[in-house]
Amino acid sequence: MARGRFVSLEGPEGAGKSTHLARLAERLRAEGLTVRTTREPGGTKLGEAIRAILQHDAAGEPPTPTAELLLFLACRAQLMDEVIRPALDRGEWVLSDRFCDSTFAYQGYGRGMDLAELRALNRFATHAAKPDLTLLLDIPEAESRVRVAGRGAPDRFERERADFHRRVAEGFRDLARHSHRIVRIASTGTTEATAEAVWAAVRPLLQEGERP
Repeated sequence: MARGRFVSLEGPEGAGKSTHLARLAERLRAEGLTVRTTREPGGTKLGEAIRAILQHDAAGEPPTPTAELLLFLACRAQLMDEVIRPALDRGEWVLSDRFCDSTFAYQGYGRGMDLAELRALNRFATHAAKPDLTLLLDIPEAESRVRVAGRGAPDRFERERADFHRRVAEGFRDLARHSHRIVRIASTGTTEATAEAVWAAVRPLLQEGERP
């Protein structure tokens, strides 16, 4: 049995990751593939409990930057062992709304943590696994703020200052410039246009799987 494929969707707040993950999953299933979708933080019972702390202040106090990082990594380790690796071993495709590049962008570029240390910790948490392809859905910071404002009460990260979000967005773009794994897609046009760009980026992975 061929091993499955792992695709992550990344980007700043309001970039449309959840929308395009769902559209991509539907299109892949129409091709006859078994697709597992997940998200970070979350994706497991433990991960969803951590999500409540990280996103929605469930602990009653904000985590320190170091605690924040370790909570994300704990969530990722559980997700990798419980969901992602077993699904890939079964030949399924896994689509994740955020993965390791969010750590590099938010805790690295946003919080100012050392990228080399973050990469080493991430390798430990994931057994050195990484996505086959990462789709960076990119939007200008001003549009990100408009979209987030229309979604209701902001979560802990959405409440961060504008300069934090600017560093995060620039971090994602810098990561894309230095990695062949990351494909940057403008998410400023229509939903249909962005979905077609997503499909164009994913199609080569599908075609690779068809080779004898």
